[in-house]
Amino acid sequence: MMSKPEILQVGFYPEWDQVPLDAAFTMHRYFEAADKPAFLAEVGAQITGIATRGELGANRAMIEACPNLKIISVYGVGYDSVDLAACRERGIRVTNTPDVLTEDVADLGVAMMLAQSRGMIGASAWVRDGSWAAKGLYPLQHRVWGRRAGVLGLGRIGLAVAKRLEGFGMQISYSARAAKPEASNWAFVPDPVALAQASDFLFVTLAASAETRHIVNGAVIAALGPAGMLINISRAANIDEEALLRALESGGLGAAALDVFEGEPALNPRFVALDNVLLQPHHGSGTYETRKAMGSLLRENLLAHFAGQPLPTAVL
Repeated sequence: MMSKPEILQVGFYPEWDQVPLDAAFTMHRYFEAADKPAFLAEVGAQITGIATRGELGANRAMIEACPNLKIISVYGVGYDSVDLAACRERGIRVTNTPDVLTEDVADLGVAMMLAQSRGMIGASAWVRDGSWAAKGLYPLQHRVWGRRAGVLGLGRIGLAVAKRLEGFGMQISYSARAAKPEASNWAFVPDPVALAQASDFLFVTLAASAETRHIVNGAVIAALGPAGMLINISRAANIDEEALLRALESGGLGAAALDVFEGEPALNPRFVALDNVLLQPHHGSGTYETRKAMGSLLRENLLAHFAGQPLPTAVL
């Protein structure tokens, strides 16, 4: 009987993923180890695959501790936390789980825009705490339909967001490396500052890389302005958080709706003190349906590799 491939498991997975992973592979639970460097030193030479999550990734030290590593399978669409340079040097394959989470992430982004613009979180509290009965009508909020939306990054998720915004009769502009033929109904605005100037709502939906770090900087935020709203469903690194916090605190930016943060879940406490920002716990893909599909695709990539078959969703 052939021995099962040995996999370093970087983070927790739900039971519906863990059970089939344990059946197909020998899973070494890095995330449960009290002394992680010692754990890596003990099992590293046996490891031929890494199963990780988008926000956890695999850094150079982890990769170098596994000299026989052949594949890193990421549970999530983002792979910016994986050291791709280290993988290229060693011929290590990398996969992610795109497509299966696109529509859910787009749903959350649009829901965040609606909830923040119409004050739905505060309105719920207004009913629950008796303010409706005691004080009367909830303060007026701002409409969404017919206004201007900018989509920064027209990949899978950006495209799905823009298609939803069409249903609100919005004037849609987008930024990408080049104009996209599938976006002929929307305005192509390559410069992020110009895109922000043309937007009431700016959605950040581009992949994170060294090139896009802080692409939403002070100038972009200032261009969006005191009546604008920033919605981030991508990666925290795409936004200069210090500039964002200053603008939210000073009124230089009207509002924000954020699903991702630097250092999450230990986000900057200045966010919590603000009443013009909607905070979400990085759960754009957080539905039963999508998470099960992500887990299935993570396993399919690992199984394909060890069976010598083409990888379903290769990054590298």
